[in-house]
Amino acid sequence: MFESDRILFLDGEALVIDKPAGLPVDRPRDGSLSLENHMEQLRFGFQRWPVAVHRLDRDTSGCLLLARNPKAGARFQRAFEAGEVDKTYLAVLDGVPEGEEGLIDLPLLKVSSAAAGWRMVADPKGKASRTAWRVLRTEDGRSLVEFRPETGRTHQIRVHAATGLGAAVVGDPVYGRADKGGTLLHAAKLVVPRGAKPPIEAEAPLPERFGAWRD
Repeated sequence: MFESDRILFLDGEALVIDKPAGLPVDRPRDGSLSLENHMEQLRFGFQRWPVAVHRLDRDTSGCLLLARNPKAGARFQRAFEAGEVDKTYLAVLDGVPEGEEGLIDLPLLKVSSAAAGWRMVADPKGKASRTAWRVLRTEDGRSLVEFRPETGRTHQIRVHAATGLGAAVVGDPVYGRADKGGTLLHAAKLVVPRGAKPPIEAEAPLPERFGAWRD
């Protein structure tokens, strides 16, 4: 699964992988395969398994940071919580936003029902959520958009695209419409500061499911 081209960064305390779409970070309740099933392969000589510092949705591909020891993991976690990590996502939207760039500032709240399950919604009572965005390209009523989230809420980009920009991520089964080509959301770049040490920097190329948008 994790060939050498999926290892984007590796040193004594950090590992960044290019997570494929369809692979959950956490073990699903049904016991199906998850990132945990590949941890032995990702030890790279260390006795302990690496630990994911943050999360990507199952159907989101791209840069995922793992810590190779607990002390590093705690430092990386603090960097995420302090908003010091620079995250860049690329998504194809089913529509074209008004304007070329901007900042979406919509608090998000988790809601659930027995019939529909849970989802995130824009709600003033929710947690502060901010995402900068910029249109890179438009074609046939769709758009390739760069997102740089300033906060890290669950489903943040997906809800901000659908509600804040009025154009859901292509293939999003919850906030848009499911598509046989999958959800076109990708964590393209990650930069994590490390004080006096050089920062962790990783970039993941757009995967094949993005088709002509890769050109």
